[in-house]
Amino acid sequence: MNRISIKLAAYFFISVLIMETSLIFYLHQNIIHARIDEEYSRLLADGSNHRDVLEDHYSDMTLKHIALMEIGEREVVITGSQGIIASSSDENNSIIQQYSSLLNDLDLDEDRILVSDWKESAYIISAHPYKVDSGHSGYVVMFQSTRSIEQLVSKLNLHFGLAGGASGIALFIIYAILSKFLTRPLIRMKEATEKLSQGEFDVSLPFVGNDELGELSRSIQKLASDLERLKTERNEFLASISHELSTPLTYLIGYSKVAMRQGLNTDERQHYLTIIAEESDRMKDLVKNLLDLAKMDETTFTVSKESFWIRPFIEDLHRLVGPSYKLKKLRLDLLCNEDFQIHADPLRLEQIVLNLLDNAYKYSEEDTNITLEVYKDEGKSVISVTDVGIGIPPEDIGFIFEKLYRVEKSRSRTSGGSGIGLAIVKELVEAHGGSIQVESSLGKGSTFTVKI
Repeated sequence: MNRISIKLAAYFFISVLIMETSLIFYLHQNIIHARIDEEYSRLLADGSNHRDVLEDHYSDMTLKHIALMEIGEREVVITGSQGIIASSSDENNSIIQQYSSLLNDLDLDEDRILVSDWKESAYIISAHPYKVDSGHSGYVVMFQSTRSIEQLVSKLNLHFGLAGGASGIALFIIYAILSKFLTRPLIRMKEATEKLSQGEFDVSLPFVGNDELGELSRSIQKLASDLERLKTERNEFLASISHELSTPLTYLIGYSKVAMRQGLNTDERQHYLTIIAEESDRMKDLVKNLLDLAKMDETTFTVSKESFWIRPFIEDLHRLVGPSYKLKKLRLDLLCNEDFQIHADPLRLEQIVLNLLDNAYKYSEEDTNITLEVYKDEGKSVISVTDVGIGIPPEDIGFIFEKLYRVEKSRSRTSGGSGIGLAIVKELVEAHGGSIQVESSLGKGSTFTVKI
């Protein structure tokens, strides 16, 4: 029983079977007892009527009439003084012979059921004492055949058996319906998850409603889409890293050999060494980003907060990146009108700001301005970086902080990023308990705002 449909059917069938059996047994017994009680009551009532008639109009004719009235399914025996049979509807005297000891031993003051076991006896028997005068007294003894009760029980058994069988068939029909509408979607979801575990992310699940099964189906579908996108982005990232590493390596090897040639003058050799240094820095930054990505996957970012003044901190960063901005003919404007203390990790905050400045640097054209602004707003420290670069397409804004996501899909060494920097920024900002937002217009530039 490894299939959920079989388990569901078994549990459902057993539960309903127990409930149905209990209900049928309860109804069966109650109907039988009600019918037997009805026979007892009617037998006592008829016997009491005969006794009343006999006491009011005692005569041989009355005795004979009472006997004639009870020929058939019911018999009557009227005894007189000292147990003598005064009248009987039993023409063959078989009942009198069979129950002679019972008739002779009667000693009652009121109406009573003498034999009530309808299963073991052929009759249920009631006795009704009567007294006309000192010379005429005795008992009216009623014999009710149990055949009608047995026939009723047989019919009840048949009908309840048919009802039980029909219920069993209905249960199997219900199981078939449940298997179609409940278990089949689950089986398809199971098959979909097996495909996902094997790396096949192109799965399609049908719409199964807005209930829990529908939510599960949509969650699996979303998971498949996310995994497929992640796989695509990771492959693009690995291809990009391979390309980015191979390019500086080619430069390093090629210009190293050129720089070692004999006969080069000092200026030429210095030019080649400068290229080697630039490509070495590029490789260093790329490896650093890869290490940061590994830390993000392992959630090993640590933040050690302390209080420090923001203006000296920002001015140091401004001086640090200024030369590289000038080389690209970019102007970095610093707006910090007030000095205040900020509670943060200075090393991580430096990483945040440098990543944002580097991002603005990559996507800005020559002879444009980039603004680094710091201010206090509602008790929070705000750092914003604004450029007038190429901007971000609206459809990409929701994904730029995801790992490995790159708006610029090209592998240009001048504009293509690795898709790590902004993801690192978001992780570090959230580690500080802060938030980051972006506003961008395609072709007009972007503004990244950090609140800590």
